Formats: sequence, structure tokens, C-alpha cells
Amino acid sequence: MDLRRLLDEGRPIFGTDGVRGTAGSELDAQLALDIGQAAGSHLHTGPVVVGRDTRRSGSMLAAALQAGFHSAGIDTVDVGVLPSGGISHLTAVGGATMGAIVSASHNPAADNGIKLLAARGTKLADEVERELEERMRSASHQTALGGEIGFRIESPDGQERYLDHLVSASRYSFQGLEVALDCANGAAYETAPRLFELLKADVSVYNAEPNGVNINDGCGATHPEFLAGRSRGRIGLAFDGDADRLIAVDEDGRVANGDVVMAIVARHMKEQGHLKQNLVVATVMSNLGFRRAMSDAGIEVVETPVGDRYVMEALTDRGALLGGEQSGHIIFADLAQTGDGLLTAIQLLNVVAGTGKELRQLRTEAITEFPQVLVNVRVDRSVDLATLDDLWDEVAVVEEELGDEGRVLVRPSGTEPLVRIMVEAPSQKLASGYADRLAAVAEMATTKG
Repeated sequence: MDLRRLLDEGRPIFGTDGVRGTAGSELDAQLALDIGQAAGSHLHTGPVVVGRDTRRSGSMLAAALQAGFHSAGIDTVDVGVLPSGGISHLTAVGGATMGAIVSASHNPAADNGIKLLAARGTKLADEVERELEERMRSASHQTALGGEIGFRIESPDGQERYLDHLVSASRYSFQGLEVALDCANGAAYETAPRLFELLKADVSVYNAEPNGVNINDGCGATHPEFLAGRSRGRIGLAFDGDADRLIAVDEDGRVANGDVVMAIVARHMKEQGHLKQNLVVATVMSNLGFRRAMSDAGIEVVETPVGDRYVMEALTDRGALLGGEQSGHIIFADLAQTGDGLLTAIQLLNVVAGTGKELRQLRTEAITEFPQVLVNVRVDRSVDLATLDDLWDEVAVVEEELGDEGRVLVRPSGTEPLVRIMVEAPSQKLASGYADRLAAVAEMATTKG
């Protein structure tokens, strides 16, 4: 079901990470224009910071989005290709009234998305997104004329200002650290190598030659096995398409996901007396091993739904500093308002440099993970997960069989037409078997009728 039809039916098109769809069909230039008009009409003044990743469709959608803002009388500042953390930062410090990221993050190159940010660089509140959708349905937008029409301002120094911000977050020189970067042929392809060279690391770079269609293609944070096979003896840092995620790889080639990174950093922050409120925020996807590791360290875990917007809300509510997701979205609330993979990488290397320990030693000390399997089942966008009684009946059976030695989580993706099924169990074999069993039931349930 396409986005326009969802909108016409009165259903939301903004998910947990903005509006996403296949570029040119589900998300076309007209829809981008309409989003810009609606968002521009919501604002009383500008400017709006606009940036994008390296997808071929990005320049088309960014231009259409900006045209929508301009037609509503709002100026835009175009920062070009830049990691989403940089767009958020420039929005927050540059006096902008809104930010806009044209990216589908970890999705394949054929997809794209539009994520709108509040003036502080955080994601828009749900109620604001609902207002924008209603404006789009009713075509309720302001039209500027003559000298009131907005215009595009280029920002040639956006990357430099973002790099200055990142370098200031490093407490150490990384001289002597051997680091391998996987830039996913995405938004970090220039910024990440420059950053770690500025910090004096010995840098090897992979997948930093974007051509518009190779973003996330067998590489980056969604395919850490690429870096794991090439970074032995070095610390691997893999980013996704818009570089809001970090997945690390230790010196033995073992993948360190967001749970592992958070466990390492949280323990170090507590030891240094910097873990405000003595808590971390994690989502329902975080591994049982993470929860037990934090309990053993005397650190409280606050749980939220999946989505870094919910993590940020909990951090704000509790006055805490550290939270994130297993997928590698991690927020350091004293330094940023959203997930930033490059900033996360710096914080992880700060621990390595500050302790003098290798990453493989730090992970062994910090966390023992439960085997966890995640299976995605593709569904039509119209499927209501709550109505799939056969699936929920089977989930109840599996949960009873696992008892206290595992966990099942079934949820819709907030960014793609998928049902995500996660199973944790005492062994990899058990977790895989249960996940496959539930996936088969889900496929049958979603194709009935």
C-alpha cells in the first residue's frame, strides 16, 4: 500500500523514523513537496537545515522538500551530504527552527525517507507529525508570494563545524590505535575518515566510494560481517547509510553491537563518576545479557519501546545521559540530541584509550550475551499485527516452553513493511528453531484471505 493512499485513508505515514518508502513511487517528489509545504506552514519562520545521504534519489527529494518549504515562505540551509548526527547538531546550534534529513538510514538504496527535526535537533513529537499529516490531507498550507518566497542557502562549512564538535568530544589522542572504518558508501564516507585522521588514529577505510546505488550494499552496520572478515588485529567501526548507528568489531573479528558498546561505556562512566542518575535507557530489544550485566554493575536499566525518540524521551524524563538500542543507535544526551554513530565511536575509543585495554578485553569484562535470533517477515502495510491470533497463540506456547530462560518479542517495524520476530534462548540452536517456527506461523497468518 503506498504512502499517499495511507494518508488519504487517515492513517499515519510518519513512522518511528520519519516517512520512508521506495523512492520515485511510494516516496516521490510530489509527496516530498507536500511534506515541505505542510512543515513550512507549521513554522512561523526559518531557516530549516536540510541534509541527505548518498542515495541517487536524495538530490531530487531534497530539492522537492526545499521547494515545499520555500513555497510556504521558509528559507532552507542546504548542508549537502552529511551524517544525520551532523544535521541534528547544525540544527541545534545554528538558530534553525527545524531540520530535515533525507535518508532511509539502513534501508536499501532503492528506498529513501524524510525525517524532520525540532529546533533542538530532536525528532519531532508525534503530535506535530499528526498535525503535518492533517495539513497534507486538507492541503492546508500557506502560500508565499514575491519577496516572501523562501530561498536556498548553501552551507559550505557544515562538515567543518560538525567535525569541530566531534573532535571536542574526544578526551584523548587516538595515536597508536589501529582502526578500520566501514562507511557503508553512505553519508559518513568523507566525514568519518577525516575525523579519525584528525584524532591521529591509524585508519583503514572501506566502502567510501558512493555511486548512488551502493549504499548499505553488503556493507556497513547492517553487514558487520564485511568488516569482521577484514579487521583482525584492529578495532572495526561500521556505520550505516546516514551514520546514526555504530556497530563495532573487536580485534578478534567479533561483532560488538549496541548492547555491547553501551555495556562497556556505561561501566566506564560509572567507574569515572560520570553516569548521571546511575542508569541507562535501553529498548525492549536489548539482550537479556545486557540487563544482567547492568544489574551486576549496580546500574539501573529503564526500558522503552524501539525507537531512539523514545530513548531520548526517557533520558530527558529521568535526567540521565546514556541510552540506546541494540542496533547501534546510542545517545549521549550531554553531547547530542539523537543517535550519532561517529560520536558513539569516539566515546568507545575514549574507553579504549583511557583504560589502555583492548576492545576484546573490555567486552569480556562488560557483558555475556544470550543467543538471540531476529527474523523479519515481509507483510503488506495494511496488516494489523494485533489481529493475527494464530501468531499470538504460538507466541504464548513458545514463551511457556522457554520459561525464565528466554524471551520472545514480536513487533512491527517502524521503518519497513516487516514483522520482526526476536527470540532469546539458552542456546543458538533453540533460539533459531523457535524463531523459524514463529516466522512460519507469521507468514501463514499474514497471507490468510
